[in-house]
Amino acid sequence: MRAILLGLAALAVAAGHPVQAADLAAPVPAPDYHPPVQPLSIVSELRIGGSVQDPWSPESGSGNVTGEVLLAKPTLTPDPFWNQFIPRPTVGGSYNTAGRTSYAYLGATWTFDITERFFVEGFFGASFHNGATGRFVPPGFNALGCSPLFREAGSVGFRITEHWSVLATIEHQSNAGLCVANRGLTNVGGKIAYTF
Repeated sequence: MRAILLGLAALAVAAGHPVQAADLAAPVPAPDYHPPVQPLSIVSELRIGGSVQDPWSPESGSGNVTGEVLLAKPTLTPDPFWNQFIPRPTVGGSYNTAGRTSYAYLGATWTFDITERFFVEGFFGASFHNGATGRFVPPGFNALGCSPLFREAGSVGFRITEHWSVLATIEHQSNAGLCVANRGLTNVGGKIAYTF
């Protein structure tokens, strides 16, 4: 009887202190959470689209396939107001499907938000082309005078989602009177963009 009472007493003590058994096991450390490291990328945005080649010129009636890469803004200030005046370095190109003037360009793009979805952009830089230079201009080509040219562009855009947007664009290229001829080239078109 005495053995039974001692066994019941031991069982009661064990039931009253369940943590003692857990204390004998090695403690399990809580997981140390770290967010995944985001890859550092210099690319901010990729764009592809098309344009109509200067509808008011000898090169009218042809079209272009266009592509553009916008690089990340340099980090110069944490202030959002001043940060919007920092442009994104930009490289791009336009291939004319009818064998008229094609070109590549580089420069800077400034983006200004009108609302959370609507924005406007401006571009300034230089373009390098395979069009007509010098005094002799073949039929069906614009008189561009020389290469490179100055390139200016303006866009109105709409953000469909956080990553996707569409833009309507007009661009103009000319030599600003620095060469023998200066007809220039003005194209209108659109692009779809993916932002990283």
